[in-house]
Amino acid sequence: MCNAVRAPDDRARGGRLALTLLIGLTVLALSACTSTRVEGDAPAPATNGTRATAGSSVPSHSDPVAGVCGKTRLGPTAAPPNAVSVDPSVVGDLSAKTEANPPGTTFWLAPGTHRLAGDEYAQVQPKTGDTYIAAPDAVLDGAGINRYAFTGKAASVTIEHLTIKRFVSPAHEGVVNHDSGDDWIIEDNTIVDNDGAALMAGVGQVMRGNCLKDNGQYGLNACCGPIVDVVLSGNEFVGNNTDDLEDKFPGCGCTGAMKFWGVNGADITGNWIHDNHGPGIWADTNNNDFLIEGNLIENNDGSAIIYETSYNAIIRDNVLRRNNLVDGRAFADQGDNFPQAAIYVSESGGDSRLPARTDQIEIHRNIFEDNWSGITLWENADRFCNSPANSSTEICTLLVNDVSRCSRPEIASAPLFNDCRWKTQRVAIHENRFSVDPDAIGCESLCARMAILANYGTVPEWSPYMGEVIRDAITFKQENLWYDNTYIGPWTFMPYNTDHRVSPTEWQAAPYGQDQGSTFVSSGEASATTSAPTEGP
Repeated sequence: MCNAVRAPDDRARGGRLALTLLIGLTVLALSACTSTRVEGDAPAPATNGTRATAGSSVPSHSDPVAGVCGKTRLGPTAAPPNAVSVDPSVVGDLSAKTEANPPGTTFWLAPGTHRLAGDEYAQVQPKTGDTYIAAPDAVLDGAGINRYAFTGKAASVTIEHLTIKRFVSPAHEGVVNHDSGDDWIIEDNTIVDNDGAALMAGVGQVMRGNCLKDNGQYGLNACCGPIVDVVLSGNEFVGNNTDDLEDKFPGCGCTGAMKFWGVNGADITGNWIHDNHGPGIWADTNNNDFLIEGNLIENNDGSAIIYETSYNAIIRDNVLRRNNLVDGRAFADQGDNFPQAAIYVSESGGDSRLPARTDQIEIHRNIFEDNWSGITLWENADRFCNSPANSSTEICTLLVNDVSRCSRPEIASAPLFNDCRWKTQRVAIHENRFSVDPDAIGCESLCARMAILANYGTVPEWSPYMGEVIRDAITFKQENLWYDNTYIGPWTFMPYNTDHRVSPTEWQAAPYGQDQGSTFVSSGEASATTSAPTEGP
């Protein structure tokens, strides 16, 4: 599993985890929260429930989100009562005192640079209920030697106010909560310049007010399920994927600010997610019940949000600016006309059989400004349970518990005909404001598009989804609907396949009937609309 850890005496027992997971993570063998908010730092959407009326522009949002890097809330300057003090001048003092004290101990890290033993597998292994509180200027430094900072399966661990840097976790592994212990609280920390992922996630994990910056792969890797009830509130994710793993391992699907695998219930609210080398938020494979609300997501090389082979989500009151310019331009330069989008919904949809706060994917009241394109709804006709074209060959949908059931003859009829594939269905896109100036983003072609499409089904030879079956389904039969949106700029629309591009008038007319009640405004008329928030620091 992606969360395994080896103690120093375990070195001979395998350690090929990074390579295995690089191939296998796509298979997945498998608020009000108090946060540090800095006025004037990074404006983002308010979440006050204001709705735009049909055809009107989305209201301006000016409430600040977390701009916490360099400004995290400071810890106490003296040890709290009954806390065990940790001395930075004693190498390994943090690990030794953790081991020597009972569960539920509070540790105070004095100011200075704390180091673990000079062994790559030296690590802190908390006990259930342990709390780590750092003084101002307390740093836990892996020195480019240690792989992991905090490991083990202890529950209810709290880590606050600490800078954690220069750990060298392998790809797909993480520095903090490496083994995905339950109910950890990670608050007001700076986790920066590490390899792999800054954080892993366990059941009930709460992450508030953290700076997750310039890590080699992810700020957060929530892997590999089943994980429930994850909270991300008021954090700043910036500059992650410094190792550019997607370039080194094309198609690995393993980069960006954060990645979720098999998570049921996630609240991602009030975060500033920007300038990451890849996507901003990426939910991939059998996630369900996500709330993505009130975030500022900008200047990421890839999509702002990817929701892939997953279910039931609310995406509302976010500001998405200048995302996918790097990847979108790269596609255009190669002559690839696939619509690279700010929000990419891939084989994902609403399903009432899975308990969640919604039975749709609802994308509403968001501001989109100068992204490469808008929203792409996609379904791969060849990607379903038991298909060799599906990279997750051992994984099935959340509706079918045995991959082998998805074969002839049963897959050709109900219920398996529907349940053996991840369906892009019941996606409602409404009351959003889409604004784009191609000159501002350096686009000569293949930008400013909205899309709903699929490929022509070809494999395997026994597939019941051959030919135009899925193109017809996603475009006309699966309750995917745009309405009451505002468009500013030269938007075009791609229904059915990548060769089909239509005007707003054609998009609204039969047979598509999309964007009823929406308003289309040319760039010269945009002054009457409400502007997006000003730029953060």
